[in-house]
Amino acid sequence: MTKALKASGFLGLAVMMAVGLHQFVMLSGGNAVPPWMIGGHAHLGVLSILAIVMGFAVPALEVTGTLRTVVTILFIAGQWGIPGIVWLGEGFGLLFLMPTGFLWGGALIISMLIMLYATLSQETTTQSGPTGTAPADD
Repeated sequence: MTKALKASGFLGLAVMMAVGLHQFVMLSGGNAVPPWMIGGHAHLGVLSILAIVMGFAVPALEVTGTLRTVVTILFIAGQWGIPGIVWLGEGFGLLFLMPTGFLWGGALIISMLIMLYATLSQETTTQSGPTGTAPADD
């Protein structure tokens, strides 16, 4: 599952960079970049970086089983849902999609609250030096 988070993060950054290049072409042609395009670009960039971080945080906090699956699915859904509705809703006039922002935002919030739970419920141990082998990716 953490492989999915990392892959989604890197794919999101690639898409965000392609959109950024498109915005540059628009600007160099003397055209203004629409605010909805800028907003989606920024959200996808930040959420993609966080997806990569989550790909390392989930195993580091030893989130396993159903919680690991739920965190992964909810975060990836929010990562793509938030910029997606901005681009589709505002950019393509599909305004009926805009209220789903609460769904995608809620998915992100729930995934973060699960990670908070994992952080607070984890046993604290004092270790010095390396802890052995790095956790394997799934």
